[in-house]
Amino acid sequence: MNPLPLDHVLSRREVLKLAGLAAAGISFRGVGGAVSVHAAETKAAPAAATLAPLNHFPRMVQEYFVGRVREIQRHADERRAALHSKGDAEKYVEEVRVKIQQCFGPWPEKTPLNPRVTGVVERDTYKIEKVIFESRPDFPVTANLYVPKGITSPRPGVVGTCGHSANGKAAEAYQSFAQGLARLGYVCLIYDPIGQGERLQYANAELKSRHGSGVSEHLYAGNQQFLVGEFFGAWRSWDGIRALDYLLTRPEVDGSQVGVTGNSGGGTMTTWLCGVESRWKMAAPSCFVTTFLHNLENELPADTEQCPPRALALGLDHSDFIAAMAPKPVELLTQEKDFFDTRGTQEAYTRLQQLYRLLGAEENIGLFRGPTYHGYSPENREAMYRWFNHVTKISDARTEPALTIEKDETLWCTPHGQVAEMKPRTVFSFTQERSRALKQKRGAVDGEALKAAVRETLRLPAHEGAPDFRILRPSSGRHYPKKFAATYAVETEPGILALVYRLDDASLVSRPPRGVKRAILYVSHQSADAELRNEPLISQLIAAEPESAIYACDVRGIGESQPDTCDPKSFLTPYGSDYFYAIHSIMLDQPYPGQKTHDVLRLIDWLLACGHEEVHLVGRGWGAIPATFAALLADGVKQVTLKNALTSYSDLAESEEYHWPLSCLVPGVLAKFDLPDCYRALAAKQLQQLEPWGALAAEG
Repeated sequence: MNPLPLDHVLSRREVLKLAGLAAAGISFRGVGGAVSVHAAETKAAPAAATLAPLNHFPRMVQEYFVGRVREIQRHADERRAALHSKGDAEKYVEEVRVKIQQCFGPWPEKTPLNPRVTGVVERDTYKIEKVIFESRPDFPVTANLYVPKGITSPRPGVVGTCGHSANGKAAEAYQSFAQGLARLGYVCLIYDPIGQGERLQYANAELKSRHGSGVSEHLYAGNQQFLVGEFFGAWRSWDGIRALDYLLTRPEVDGSQVGVTGNSGGGTMTTWLCGVESRWKMAAPSCFVTTFLHNLENELPADTEQCPPRALALGLDHSDFIAAMAPKPVELLTQEKDFFDTRGTQEAYTRLQQLYRLLGAEENIGLFRGPTYHGYSPENREAMYRWFNHVTKISDARTEPALTIEKDETLWCTPHGQVAEMKPRTVFSFTQERSRALKQKRGAVDGEALKAAVRETLRLPAHEGAPDFRILRPSSGRHYPKKFAATYAVETEPGILALVYRLDDASLVSRPPRGVKRAILYVSHQSADAELRNEPLISQLIAAEPESAIYACDVRGIGESQPDTCDPKSFLTPYGSDYFYAIHSIMLDQPYPGQKTHDVLRLIDWLLACGHEEVHLVGRGWGAIPATFAALLADGVKQVTLKNALTSYSDLAESEEYHWPLSCLVPGVLAKFDLPDCYRALAAKQLQQLEPWGALAAEG
């Protein structure tokens, strides 16, 4: 990852809304047997538009996640501290290898590489071959192979992985280390990452990315992949494994002396490759290794590929991917002024020192800290050369040779710098194909099997009893459909509060009054406060059910607990705070939609404990997803209304363009069920669908 890549600084600051297209004209009838209709829209009162948003708990979600990850790290540190012998250390190495496989596997079948050399650049002491190979069928990888001239016997080989540079392998820092290695006698294969260099996945007619190269393409392709049970980091790692496969076919390479190095996002891939591939002899990840906790505490977003599913739940940290390679030689490269916290690099090094010491190979773990900012600086590259030279004995050079930086076009493997001209397969095409295959295999799911699948996939915890709650000062002057609004903060689990407004014509500053049989609970899209003013459905519900108590809520991370973390006003950006907690939820193996569904279920428990006997559950947009799941599982829900609910996860997985955020997606869902299964089941609870949204219609 490079959250703030030096050569693509704006990628983190782009304000690209994940939700921006109106839902006009998108509706249908017969979703899961339910009726689909249109609701009339009205404009907000001018005075209401000037109100500042309410946000009682802007730090709640951040502190909740920090607490969870701190506890995980504490247990993991206790496990490491219990290592006292070589046998203990060997057992630990085997444990982390198994856990890493649980995050990244299973791997696809190795298919023919079909390599071809499309050109050769001749230089004084080395040549650069322009190579294209296929890591998967019809999925080309563009690479440059730097080969020393005049060699008479096989030389050590290195796979070079690139960070977040728009031009991939042609970026100055990356071609520098590849050329430097070649001048020192190594054979180096450096390849373009997916979505960078010559491998754009969303290329337009001008061969430019429709979404932005690097971070943006990684998020766009990777988020969608979760629906079909794929992990973009595993795809990226597979490219690295197949790059090694190709390197080992070359007669110039000594297969017993192969290493891997890269910086930033390439440091990520180097780290992951240490954990998933056993053939490396040596490694040097630069400007990545720290701790998951430091990144979280420092509010530093990471790309999809940098957040392995279940990694935190399994107690893994960056250091464990290096531990999986122990006791082979690895040097951690960091920078004093890096945004990847060098304190975390020191922690990782200290852990690895203990492990390597028990394995009798303490000299095989190293740490070098450069003096500058994030990047594969000359100081860090020279540290890598020295480390590899120490391992291979091929050279005693301690400084970088003089380099000649090539133009991008000189290093292109394709005629115009993009494989898209060849019309190959894209990541999306595989996601689409996988979704269709899962749909055919899955069939319809219903009854108790559906409920069990929802509970399992969402990782819903058991819950019973009435949750505790706070009575906050009532909201006034907010232009709600009723004159007064009592405000409650319901504790759905320790550290998490769901905000609830109860509307009434009379002032209410105490617990909800008893004696009202039916409650309407509206689950907001993004802000109950704003939607109480602007969403006409709420007024329609009040008019249709004048005897019912009316409540509106924000689940965690929405409205009154919308995080103010990561970057200012970043909530709706692809790399912002909403994404930040959704991706950490995947690493915790507790999908964000599942956490929000738990909030709704606990609010239903609370309403019943307050004396209501039945609930009409209403959800809109993003809120329709947890409302759907909660309605399916809660016996107290007797009626369901969904507005702007997602048509299906299959629609989203099979559409190349989409506008739903990661916080609404459930990893692996399409292997078990889809939303239409839930909608069919909810027909028994008088489900009414209003203006369903497809893949492109998630409003911002």
